[in-house]
Amino acid sequence: MSEKPVCINDYEQQAKRILPKAVFDYFCSGADEQETLADNVAAFSRWRLYPRVLRDVSCMDLSVSILGQQVSMPICVAATAMQRMAHPDGETATVKACSSAGTGMMLSSWSTSSIEEVAEAAPDAVRWLQLYIYQDRQLTTTLVKKAEAAGYKGIFVTVDTPYLGRRRNDVRNRFQLPSHLRMANFETSDLAFSSKECYGEDSGLAVYVARAIDPSLKWEDIAWLKKITTLPVVVKGILRADDAREALKYGVDGILVSNHGARQLDGVPATIDILPEIVEAVGGKAEVFLDGGVRKGTDILKALALGAKAVFVGRPVLWGLACQGDKGVSEVLQLLREELSLAMALAGELDL
Repeated sequence: MSEKPVCINDYEQQAKRILPKAVFDYFCSGADEQETLADNVAAFSRWRLYPRVLRDVSCMDLSVSILGQQVSMPICVAATAMQRMAHPDGETATVKACSSAGTGMMLSSWSTSSIEEVAEAAPDAVRWLQLYIYQDRQLTTTLVKKAEAAGYKGIFVTVDTPYLGRRRNDVRNRFQLPSHLRMANFETSDLAFSSKECYGEDSGLAVYVARAIDPSLKWEDIAWLKKITTLPVVVKGILRADDAREALKYGVDGILVSNHGARQLDGVPATIDILPEIVEAVGGKAEVFLDGGVRKGTDILKALALGAKAVFVGRPVLWGLACQGDKGVSEVLQLLREELSLAMALAGELDL
């Protein structure tokens, strides 16, 4: 790289120069007009910080407990699919960086490194599995059991994807996995998204979801998931207070306020704007997390001030991965840590 990046946008611009267009488009794009994609980032600027002074901020503690696991900071890595498109080491590079940073990683069901490979790459890292519930419930159960056996510490079940949102760039590019890659947690080529068939004029991933993921999910399926695992269960994709209260009735351990990186239904609220309503509805009965639009330390501080236990970052990690593998991811995590620490000090906050 010609110049060392000094902010997340710098990493994004570097990654855009490095990655094939179809890959960058897949990682970067939102749904439809991408209104929510832009607003996820812009919304943070609508919130203001009111600092306190003369607070002795010479020593600060960023550590936090997430689902019973201690991590060094309230900045964790969100599930992003098919990371070997960004770098040959993919998810194994990301988990190594998380381990070095002392923070947690949520692994996508659609990872290009298997549940076991990621565990072996960083046995001491805090790892969670992001789960799609497939039409084949035995297959879904197998994913959960693999995660349990490999030492993962929780299940983040995605509840906002009965079908894939319309991502226009993926349609234009007729997106498919590069031929040398596959979703590593599945045996058959169809389920591994490595089939040689043509998906027609649509995004291949949209066709995959329509064929494989269960669109009939109901709240009772959260109860089913709770029955088949002893791990904490977090529902990922909540944007309404009434849905948050309903989730509590089914005994969830956490709620991830998320609009899927603005990749599903365009026109929904930015996650930071809806966070206070969700936190109030939950009332401390479960842990509340946020993803979407987090690009700097002040974004993180605002989310924490509004009640999030931690934030999950996706695209910034992909940009670091594309630039320099695990070193790039480590740099992104360290940058966000330093920005959060500085923001806390300038705001007069000593700890979380």
